[in-house]
Amino acid sequence: MAERVGLTSARWKVIGVVALSHAGMTVPAIARALGQSRQAVQRITDVMKDDDLIIYADNPRHRRSPLVQLTDHGQEIYSALRSVQDPWAIGLADDASVDELESALRLMQRLINRME
Repeated sequence: MAERVGLTSARWKVIGVVALSHAGMTVPAIARALGQSRQAVQRITDVMKDDDLIIYADNPRHRRSPLVQLTDHGQEIYSALRSVQDPWAIGLADDASVDELESALRLMQRLINRME
């Protein structure tokens, strides 16, 4: 799916996390959210900046750790990705009942809590 909009899976993950943050995130925060090293995320975001997908914005909370935010182009790519991903994801669960989905959600939340 990511390939259809010109993204690698690593860039897809970063764009998704940043898009959902609304105000932007620092590179260390992105790395924590993705379970990746800060250095790996820094390399990806530097390339994404060169490709006009993200910008580094001033962070009022930390002078040396800027916020990663989507550019207009990055937001367009994210929207294009969602237009492909959303129907696919909905199609995966279209035969599942609300009860089954709620049960699966509770299980996933329990597992996530145990891993943290």
